Amino acid sequence: MKEISVIHGPNLNLLGSKERASYGNFTLAELNEKILTYAEQNGIFLKIGQFNVEGRIVEAIHDASDMDGVVINPAAYTHYSYSIRSAVESVPAPAIEVHISNIHHGNPFRKNSVIAPACVGQICGLGWQGYLLAIKYLLTK
Repeated sequence: MKEISVIHGPNLNLLGSKERASYGNFTLAELNEKILTYAEQNGIFLKIGQFNVEGRIVEAIHDASDMDGVVINPAAYTHYSYSIRSAVESVPAPAIEVHISNIHHGNPFRKNSVIAPACVGQICGLGWQGYLLAIKYLLTK
């Protein structure tokens, strides 16, 4: 059985009530349910966590060291967290960066990810389906 860690970054606990035009109407609980259903259908063990604090995200990545992959939405930390990037680089589990919205639209500073170069790939702008695509890819690794 494949084991994958899904890490949601800061403010994703506000899904469904914040910036619906960018993030949709679904809540974090609904997103997690979709991910868990997909995992159950495909025989995957998932560990899911949401963290508003950078250090807790780093610890969650460390905890995923022995897993088959990491799906991470670092949210605002995408643009400046070298500690999260270093954690991704430090563990053997392959990571995929996922964003619900397209980070390449909008404010220029949001277009740059310091995390993506440490990942095997980045998926953005596909809503909650991006998480499923990332998990599907990790099943092939």
